[in-house]
Amino acid sequence: MRIAGNLKLLLVFILLFTGLSVYSQMVYYPNSLWQTKKPAELKMNAAILDSAVNFALKNDSKTNYNLREANLAAYKNEPGYKIVGPMQDRGKPAGMIIRNGYIVAQWGDLNRVDMTYSTTKSYLSTMAGLALDAGLIKNVNEPVKNYVSDHTFTGDHNSKITWSHLLTQSSDWSGCLFGVCDWADRPPKYTNIDELKNRKFLEPGTNFDYNDVRVNLLAYSLLKVWKKPLPLILKEKIMDPIGASSSWKWYGYENSMVDVDGKQIESVSGGGHFGGGLFINTQDHARFGLLFLRNGKWNNQQLISKEWVEAVQQPSTANKSYGFMWWLNADNRYKGVPANIYTADGFGGNFIVIDKDRDIVMVARWLEPSKLGEFMKMVIGAVE
Repeated sequence: MRIAGNLKLLLVFILLFTGLSVYSQMVYYPNSLWQTKKPAELKMNAAILDSAVNFALKNDSKTNYNLREANLAAYKNEPGYKIVGPMQDRGKPAGMIIRNGYIVAQWGDLNRVDMTYSTTKSYLSTMAGLALDAGLIKNVNEPVKNYVSDHTFTGDHNSKITWSHLLTQSSDWSGCLFGVCDWADRPPKYTNIDELKNRKFLEPGTNFDYNDVRVNLLAYSLLKVWKKPLPLILKEKIMDPIGASSSWKWYGYENSMVDVDGKQIESVSGGGHFGGGLFINTQDHARFGLLFLRNGKWNNQQLISKEWVEAVQQPSTANKSYGFMWWLNADNRYKGVPANIYTADGFGGNFIVIDKDRDIVMVARWLEPSKLGEFMKMVIGAVE
C-alpha cells in the first residue's frame, strides 16, 4: 500500500513537472522577426480591437510637431529655461498591442525613432534596479551620500535623501545640476525668484514633486555608481538580450559631461524637458514592456530581478499613483481601468502600458494624453 501511494505521488509529480515544462516552452518571446496572430487566435474581439486602433489614429496628440517649439511653449514660465539637449520633430501616431507575446494589432511607423520624453524615466529606474541586482547598491533606503561622495548630497537636508526618495520623486533635493536649479523646474506660482530660492524644505519622502533636475540627479548618481555610461549598461544588460534594434539613442546635454575616475562620461537625462533623453522606436518600447510583463525574464534569462519588477509597482508614500518611476492606477487614476495596470508616460502622449492579468502590452506614441484611459478600456474590452 505504501509503495502504491508513493507511485501515485511520483506520478502526480511527473505530470505536474511535465505540465510546467510544456507551459514554459509555450511562453513566446519574439526573435528578430516578431510573430503576428489574428485576434481570434488570442481570444480577442477583432472589431473592438480595430476600433481601438482607429481611436488611436484619430486622436493624434495636440502637441506641436515641432517639438522644440512645443518645449519652449510648455516651459516658458520657468526662470531661465533653455534647451540644452538634442531634439527633433515628432512623428504621427504609432503603436502596438501585444498579447501572449504576439503582435495582435499595430499602426503607424513602428521603426521611426522618436523622442519619448519622460517614458525615459522608466528606463532610468531600470538602471537602479540593475545596480541593486549587481550589489552596487545595497538597499534603496540607504542615503545616496554613501555612494556619491562629492558635495551633491551634503548638508542637513540633502544628506537624508535615499535612492528611494529619488526614484519616487519625493526627495525635495535642493541644488543646481548642469546649469539648472531645482527651484527653476516647474515652479509653482511665485512673485520673484528669491521666493523660490528661499523656500522651506520638505522632509524627504513626504511630498511628490515632478522635477527633471532631480531625475537627472538620479542619472548622475547612478553614473557615479556604475562608473560607465548608462546607455552602455542598458544596451548590454537589457536591449541587446531582448533583441532591440540598434537605432535607439540616449542623450544628455551639451554641458552634462562628468568626471568619473579621470574619464569624461556624459550623464544622460531622464526625459526631454531640456532636450535629450531616450530617442527610440515603437517596437523597442514594446520589447521593453514585454520584459516587464514577463517579470524581468526573457527566454531563459532573468535580465532584471522579479523583485525589482514588483518593487516598481508599489505605490509610494508621497503619491499612490507613482512607484519607482512608473505610473500606477492604484488610486484610480484611470477610472474603469484595473488597479494593477502600470504605465510609463511621456510628454506629448508616449506610453507603455503593462496589463499582467490579461497578458497585454500596449504601446502608444503621440496619443492625446487625455485619451489614454479610454484607449486602455477599449483594448481591455476586446478580451473575450
